[in-house]
Amino acid sequence: MPFVDIRLAGSATREQKAAIVADVTQSLVERLGKPAAAVQIVISEVSTENYAAGGQLLADRAPTPSREDAHVADTPR
Repeated sequence: MPFVDIRLAGSATREQKAAIVADVTQSLVERLGKPAAAVQIVISEVSTENYAAGGQLLADRAPTPSREDAHVADTPR
């Protein structure tokens, strides 16, 4: 039984998470021959205040399209 743990820095919409779950499930069905019902997925959203890279909290970094999803980058701060 495949178990997938996905961690996101920041958040995603319900629709984005549903699409991710569908894509990952389909990939495991195709590549491993597992039944879709056996695929278990957990998505954890980690606050950017609780995640750091390169010695800096992600919350303290200036938003750029390469670091954030378009729906987040377009949100006024």
